[in-house]
Amino acid sequence: GLADTALKTANSGYLTRRLVDVAQDCIIVEEDCGTTRGITLRAVVEGGDVLVSLGMRVLGRFSAEDIKDPATGELVVPADTYLDENMADAIEAAAVQSVKVRSVLTCEAKVGVCGACYGRDLARGTPVNIGEAVGVIAAQSIGEPGTQLTMRTFHIGGTAQVAEQSFFESSNDGTVRVTGATVTGADGFLVVMSRNTAVSVLVDGKERENYKPPYGARLKIKDGEKVKRGQRLADWDPYTTPIITEVAGKIRAEDLVDGFSVREETDEATGIAQRVIADWRTSARASDLRPAMGVLAEDGSYVRLANGGEARYLMSVGAILSVADGDMVKPGEVIARIPTEGAKTRDITGGLPRVAELFEARRPKDCAVIAEMDGRVEFGKDYKNKRRIKITPEVDADGNQGEPVEFLIPKGKHI
Repeated sequence: GLADTALKTANSGYLTRRLVDVAQDCIIVEEDCGTTRGITLRAVVEGGDVLVSLGMRVLGRFSAEDIKDPATGELVVPADTYLDENMADAIEAAAVQSVKVRSVLTCEAKVGVCGACYGRDLARGTPVNIGEAVGVIAAQSIGEPGTQLTMRTFHIGGTAQVAEQSFFESSNDGTVRVTGATVTGADGFLVVMSRNTAVSVLVDGKERENYKPPYGARLKIKDGEKVKRGQRLADWDPYTTPIITEVAGKIRAEDLVDGFSVREETDEATGIAQRVIADWRTSARASDLRPAMGVLAEDGSYVRLANGGEARYLMSVGAILSVADGDMVKPGEVIARIPTEGAKTRDITGGLPRVAELFEARRPKDCAVIAEMDGRVEFGKDYKNKRRIKITPEVDADGNQGEPVEFLIPKGKHI
């Protein structure tokens, strides 16, 4: 026990030292650097409840641009104004949704940071003085609880929350607006078909809530419908990501070879047998398989999707099949489910290693590949055991077209 404490102190002291080393040159050097840049702040909303109001978040900062009343358009707070308690209350009263404020992240001072980008000195409750060593204060503030954080994560303290949510409810009476791609499922509910679908609740024409339902969520409301407070807007299964067909037709299984790319598994809890996509790249004979589910029209060809592509859905390792070869499907039906990691208990003593990891640029394992630009996706020729994806940018207004970008993605990833 004593040895553990000694090690913990050393480790946490080293974290503090590294933090001070990088942050020590952040000193308030001037009153105002004159930048127009800033960051946009919104209220912190989790599960429909407002945890931190917008007024609390902007308190003690400087506004980066004019803040106007969204209903009347009249000026509430001019740009470059110190937001004290009265200003924060005025912003709350005007029901402003988001505010652009100055931030040290966007400060343009040549050395150090400026007073307007830093804002309030929390020790005195006044705008910060020139010469304050704010970098060292920040580093010490992060390092100070290091000795109290546990090195291992089995001590749970504070309020433990299970970070899993499976529905949205409206917290206002109002009108619903649905934007983004949806398809009407067999049971009459809308099914979310894209990652940028948004559901917002408008009160007197002003947006009061905005939700981002995940892919495959079922929306319990239609666009333009009136909702009451507490009414369920959408729900979904938090433990699996579905693969959904947008079109109707007959299922054709491709490259689903028993023993290579598919295996039967019996669920221990329910005793129901289910077919799961196995890792087909491990055996040499099956390495060029591409397990997929196609949706066929009556003449035996692939049904065309709205974007012109074929209705073929590639299956990733670990996906659980919900339909079999030859089944008829309707739009919005789930053809496979990919299990996601179960709920992790989050709490305050997440442990020092988690904090230290944020400051070291480690390569994350199993990370996502994100598109660098807008454009059309094409699948190129495969390279060894990687899949080649090419993104061609759209032609812009001047008739210019950028260079296409290629990504090589390992075969087992779900695309």
